[in-house]
Amino acid sequence: MVFKALADPIRLRLFSLIASHEGGEACVCDISPAVDVSQPTISHHLKVLKNAGLLESERRASWVYYRVIPDVLSSLAGILQSGELASSMEVHS
Repeated sequence: MVFKALADPIRLRLFSLIASHEGGEACVCDISPAVDVSQPTISHHLKVLKNAGLLESERRASWVYYRVIPDVLSSLAGILQSGELASSMEVHS
């Protein structure tokens, strides 16, 4: 489910923007200028990323701030470096 969520180019871009944003978190208002889609569409994609276990969120007043779950980046890096993804793709091909 994690890689399926990241397979969408918009979600991958949003994930990258949040991971690299100052302070490690961002709200839709912070990242919408960098993505050429509406705020409701961004919110939908962020919900998909959150449901996939990639992001966590916190409501502050009228905004929801998203941040990458710390263990996610290291887990993704480990999978990519170990070749587990390539091995699992060969099995499913």
